Amino acid sequence: MTEADEPLFNPFAPGYAEDPYPQFARLRAEAPVYEHPLGFWVLSRYEDVQALLRSEESVELVNLAAGPYRDMLQQLHGGVITPRMQGLSMLDRDDPDHLRLRKLVTKAFTPKAISGLQTWIDAMVEARLDEIAEAGGGDVVDALAYPIPFEVISKMLGMPEADHERIRELTGVIAGSVEPRIDPAVIRAIAEADEELSGIFRRVIEWKREHPSDDVLSGLIRAEDNGDVLSDDELVSQSVLMYIAGHHNTVNLISNGVLALLRHPGQLAALREDPDLLDNAVEEVLRYESPAHFTRRVTLNPYKVGDVEIPPGAFVMASYASANRDEEFFGPDAAQVRLDRKEARLHLSFAAGGRYCLGAALARMEGKAAIGGLVRRFEKLTADGDVEWNGRINLRGPKKLPIAV
Repeated sequence: MTEADEPLFNPFAPGYAEDPYPQFARLRAEAPVYEHPLGFWVLSRYEDVQALLRSEESVELVNLAAGPYRDMLQQLHGGVITPRMQGLSMLDRDDPDHLRLRKLVTKAFTPKAISGLQTWIDAMVEARLDEIAEAGGGDVVDALAYPIPFEVISKMLGMPEADHERIRELTGVIAGSVEPRIDPAVIRAIAEADEELSGIFRRVIEWKREHPSDDVLSGLIRAEDNGDVLSDDELVSQSVLMYIAGHHNTVNLISNGVLALLRHPGQLAALREDPDLLDNAVEEVLRYESPAHFTRRVTLNPYKVGDVEIPPGAFVMASYASANRDEEFFGPDAAQVRLDRKEARLHLSFAAGGRYCLGAALARMEGKAAIGGLVRRFEKLTADGDVEWNGRINLRGPKKLPIAV
């Protein structure tokens, strides 16, 4: 393949895992509505991504039109397109099913439940920082970014004693379901992990029915809207979704945020000198390095973006990460971290419209506690080696981030 034949978007290209942003910049400049040779489309500009997020286009893969992309998915999945969690997760359903599920989940995932965690989260962060201080540093991911959201979502859901290490392994595998995969062995592993984790949650839900308490799982079991309740399969799917989304994205928020500050020492110093910057600092690192890089839609009708018409039944990847660095929206310094950026909160990292992230407030709370605590506690915080990336295309973040304090 010649350089001219190389697709503008190729997440498997050398160097992409370390820095995908040159590809995004080229897409915005040369083909902001890009049709990939494999038959899917990519949107990369802020206004276009935001409009798609607020549209009523589908998320259900059954609406894909016949073509090379659908053929590839069917081949990989043994002749059928099998969504994760039986396709019952609200992430995988269109309205009215999506709205129904979201309303029921919202009844349990309340602002009161989230705000009540603040003191506990702060104490947990301080305990982790004590360990980092005693060790003189460590890996931000293992020492802080992973355990905080994992323990928080476990507590919120009211998880009983279980093999948390095995659950961590399974959720890590299932998180790969939002990655563009072309390896049948990986797809089988995801399906097997999905089945095993669903079985764990079925047993947890059975236990919760007999031992209800003031937690999200008990709330989901009790949740009702005009007589409507979640079925057992729906309970499992929403629970697994919240468990995975409730910690994997926040791991990336914390670790990406710390890395961004380490790479912008002037901004790190500014935050240390002015702690009131913390709220906006978290918004800025969310903008600068989105915890998830893409979301999907399937067009139900011809969909116009500028002068380009995307046909019905097309698979469209909307890039949060590219939109968040769009110079036309965020200005010529969009590729830099600026903690006092007034427009930072307008990032799309938590989506937009009717699918705005239910856990956004919790993620912000955890991000502020972890990043703010690390910066406040350690005046000599520095990188202590190279970052190792997790190799993911969508949920991209550090696998290891060594620091010294």
